[in-house]
Amino acid sequence: MRHALIALPALALLLAACEGGGDPVNQAMRDASSERQAATVQDGAVSSPDHADMGHGASATAGDQAFAASEASMHAGMSAASGATVDQAYIAKMIAHHQGAVAMADVALSESKDPEVRRMAEGVKAAQTREIAEMRAWRPAAAAN
Repeated sequence: MRHALIALPALALLLAACEGGGDPVNQAMRDASSERQAATVQDGAVSSPDHADMGHGASATAGDQAFAASEASMHAGMSAASGATVDQAYIAKMIAHHQGAVAMADVALSESKDPEVRRMAEGVKAAQTREIAEMRAWRPAAAAN
């Protein structure tokens, strides 16, 4: 039980870092996203792609199509992941989510020529792989007794 009490705060800190915290890779991705969003503003109106068609419909760009398989796999994995408790389901779904991030990083690494994007993808892949291992090692506190 003592190990579980130590592991849970560490997991919480890691998951908080994954969500943005002080992680420089996440900050760079947020900055890039903000720049892309600002670039879509034309004549005072924001143009936004139809989320339902991203990667699937006739309006899908080559970039969307490159990630369609990894996105579909991630969403299927997250939908299939479950657990008897909220804690167990959360861990199972986050593992699938992180696996999707690794798969998308692999696409970026195989197709991107931009050194900054490649650097971010390498960082995401390393961090998410490490966090997947930590989540797989997690055991509910009741199981530790």
